Amino acid sequence: MTTVARFDLKLDADDKDLLSRAASLMGTTMAGFVRSAAKEKAQILLEQESRVTLTKRDFLAFNAAVNGVFNPNPVLVGALKAASKVKRA
Repeated sequence: MTTVARFDLKLDADDKDLLSRAASLMGTTMAGFVRSAAKEKAQILLEQESRVTLTKRDFLAFNAAVNGVFNPNPVLVGALKAASKVKRA
């Protein structure tokens, strides 16, 4: 069963008229139009915010770091040695 949540929206008369006319052109109700438009805008925004955009310089640095030779620093070497001792104990 699908649950239904309610969302109320107060508009001034001009905004309501604008949405009502747009909904009529789309052949839907005002609620359906607003629901569809809000969902579309939310999906676009969330998609944009889930991407990471890098400059060319940053991409090249990232690519070199990911694909380059890995040399652990002294702190990581120590942590790995400590972890291996814990496993044996």
